[in-house]
Amino acid sequence: MKVYKKILPVLALTATIAAAGFAQVESASGVRKRSERDKKKTESATPGVTDRMQDFYENKAPHDADLEYMRQIYRQLDLTKDENTPLYFPEDVVDGQQNLFRLILNNVVNGRIPAYEYLDGREVFTDQYKINVPEMLDRFGIYYKSSGSGKGQTITIEEADVPTGQVLNYYILEKWEFDRRSNQMKTRVEAICPVLNRMGDFGGDTRYPMFWVKFDALRPYLASQYIFLTDDNNLPQYSLDDYFNLGMYDGEIYKTRNLRNLSMNQMYPDPDERKAAQDSIDKRLKEYGKHLWVPTREEYLAQKEREEQAKLAAERGDTLSTLTVVEEQIQEKRTPRTSTASSKKRNVTKKRAAKSPSVKSSSSTSNSNAAKSVRRRRR
Repeated sequence: MKVYKKILPVLALTATIAAAGFAQVESASGVRKRSERDKKKTESATPGVTDRMQDFYENKAPHDADLEYMRQIYRQLDLTKDENTPLYFPEDVVDGQQNLFRLILNNVVNGRIPAYEYLDGREVFTDQYKINVPEMLDRFGIYYKSSGSGKGQTITIEEADVPTGQVLNYYILEKWEFDRRSNQMKTRVEAICPVLNRMGDFGGDTRYPMFWVKFDALRPYLASQYIFLTDDNNLPQYSLDDYFNLGMYDGEIYKTRNLRNLSMNQMYPDPDERKAAQDSIDKRLKEYGKHLWVPTREEYLAQKEREEQAKLAAERGDTLSTLTVVEEQIQEKRTPRTSTASSKKRNVTKKRAAKSPSVKSSSSTSNSNAAKSVRRRRR
């Protein structure tokens, strides 16, 4: 009886601690009370994506004080291009693999990922602009079945009713940021918008942007979908998350954030001028970091010498010399490692060549000394 009396309080204490565990969260500093944020995270978590995965893929934006430069770029991804076809295929679900639009639509319909209204250049990702999923499906004529109401409402879309063949474009919102702390220009995708291509009332294709989805909320699901990029290698080595983070897509700039909220077509009606402006923006973004550094004395003198040679060649009308100067510049930029490696190899071969005669001379001297010593002994 005494043993039972001792065990019962221990069991009661264990049960109390286990019950309290549902209302507490373990942290590095100890055990704290579960907050409302933790409750929302647990409720929004899905069986395939945990809270830890959501925190891991959440990309925290840098502070404004750490930024030297920032620009928002809107790009259009044409899925008919070879670089962008991994986003379109497979059209149907094959061995659990699905294309980007099915992945986005399924998570939006099931309430795992919030979607926001397309405001044409005035995108605001707040609760005020969250879309109503049934209204969005009715607006674009996507058939679905609904059961329940309110938060308990479930929406089911048959595989044949998903318009994957009509989503031939995507809009993505890029942010180019130069961070002072790391001294690097970083590019990150902030949001993705699927675009339907349908026949208009007066003929011709008409594009209908559906909604915006934040890329950070979508990343855990993109990381689980692996794709192969070329027909030569059918091994899926990269995920959709890698595809966007590594910039493997080919996107055309259709808009930049500006005060008048004008697109590139409105600012540059002529196609040639528009193409030149797009290339100029891409070049400035990629070479922005290069213009922030002062060249060294050796680099400055070498560049000045090249410019003088090119100037003299231009005055003489010698086009071949100017071409060689340009080719030398390109070759030095592209293959700096090979030149250093070749110089190292030359130095090594020179050292070996210098060492080899010393060995022969030492052997010859040793033989001569040995012969003299023998003659002396005979005497």
